Amino acid sequence: MTTPEISALPATKVRPHLTQNEALLFEKSSPGKRAYKLPPLDVPAVDAGALLGDAHRTNVAALPELSEIEIVRHFTRLSTWNYAIDLGMYPLGSCTMKYNPRVNELAAHIEGLAEAHPYRPDSLAQGSLEIIDLLQRCLLEITGMDAITLQPAAGAHGEMTGILLVRAWHQSQGNPRRKVLIPDSAHGTNPATAAICGYTVENLKSNPEGGIDIKALAAQVDSETAALMLTNPSTIGVFESQIHKIADILHAQGALLYMDGANMNALVGKARPGDFGVDVMHLNLHKTFSTPHGGGGPGSGPVACKAFLEPFLPIPVLAGKARNKRTKEQGNGAQEDKGLRWEYDRPQSIGRVRAFYGNTGMFIRALAYILANGPDGLRQTTEDAVLNANYIRHKLQDLYDLPYPTPSMHEVVFSDKRQAAHGVKTGDIAKRLIDYGFHPYTVSFPLIVHGAMMIEPTESESLEELDLFIDAMRQIAREAEENPDLVKTAPHSTRVSRLDEVTAARKPILRWRQP
Repeated sequence: MTTPEISALPATKVRPHLTQNEALLFEKSSPGKRAYKLPPLDVPAVDAGALLGDAHRTNVAALPELSEIEIVRHFTRLSTWNYAIDLGMYPLGSCTMKYNPRVNELAAHIEGLAEAHPYRPDSLAQGSLEIIDLLQRCLLEITGMDAITLQPAAGAHGEMTGILLVRAWHQSQGNPRRKVLIPDSAHGTNPATAAICGYTVENLKSNPEGGIDIKALAAQVDSETAALMLTNPSTIGVFESQIHKIADILHAQGALLYMDGANMNALVGKARPGDFGVDVMHLNLHKTFSTPHGGGGPGSGPVACKAFLEPFLPIPVLAGKARNKRTKEQGNGAQEDKGLRWEYDRPQSIGRVRAFYGNTGMFIRALAYILANGPDGLRQTTEDAVLNANYIRHKLQDLYDLPYPTPSMHEVVFSDKRQAAHGVKTGDIAKRLIDYGFHPYTVSFPLIVHGAMMIEPTESESLEELDLFIDAMRQIAREAEENPDLVKTAPHSTRVSRLDEVTAARKPILRWRQP
């Protein structure tokens, strides 16, 4: 029997398990259905109300009622709708959505580490403390800084912690100062962080190459400037070649240089922020050291600083030496050091910023990644990330506008200028990419590039995957010229076509109401 082509089948016959719209569990529910069956009670029944008192729930929760197979199929089908790094490339610029090696997960799930209580006594936590201690020393070596805290739970949380350190130091000098300078190409969390910490935000214009305008900086820095929050490489994907001059201008006025470390994936093993004048910075373990992205869940944004800021670090601070680093004194009656311990007596500390010491599972994953790569491997990772970005830049610059001629680092930013002449915008191109099987790039950011298309392939992607992405982008550029409506109405292959984004943003439906 000859199997008919799928395209020749009626629409209702085309692989429905892959294309159907999935109903809500509440809509699939039928009274009396159960996903389990318990054996008859073989002990005396107990009145739960009498036993639990006020803790006993008297009303039955209005939960959906389904069979086991309905539940399994529902969530399995939903899982096939999700785009993931295990399926393909994430070209999201400034997000560094890199592949997380599975050995990291294996290490994080070691029973003695995964099940250790975070508030156990220090004497019972030496294994976990040694992991934290080793990760701290690795990150200090990578960044060239003097002291570090792993406590912050995310990058933006790390920003806040870093700027609080800046404020605490200035206060100790007798003047907290008034303003923080932030480049116009900065991440959106930077001005929010400065404002939360009580500072006035002052914008700093970029120069024609996308970097810091040295003359403008020198004119704006004064005795009221607390710090400059600088992303390096910038969100344009440009390394600040005059970073030493920038640091000197700030330090001459008593201001500090804060570095947003979101783009350290372009520097690890090649350059250390501590060596080019940075006073304090945060790191994103998910962006650079391959731990899972937070997404509202566990994240980690360590903050490293120079020695003069160390007294202000959040409490507790890890003190002492790991077992394998201790020396036992003999014959002088001295009591043996008790190993690593948390130190709380720090009168100048900004205080605790996170429960316990942050998310230990992220520390384990990051350390596994660092140790698996080693110094040479981390350097190679950086070089590959930069090479991949520049390969995409070279292959697409004849079809997409490149607003800044400066060589790219880990990411490249195009604009939609050429396609806009045909009525096609960056959002249209991103949605059309979905039809080609790729997650969209970062749309309309950074704001200093009109119609920005921000692409970061990371080091994870092979030449074959990069070529597939490049072919898709080149085809879309041709479509924008020859059939712009095809791009402007994309995506065409999804269960739900283009949404009314304005209405969705202004009138979101956040709660399902049972009919």
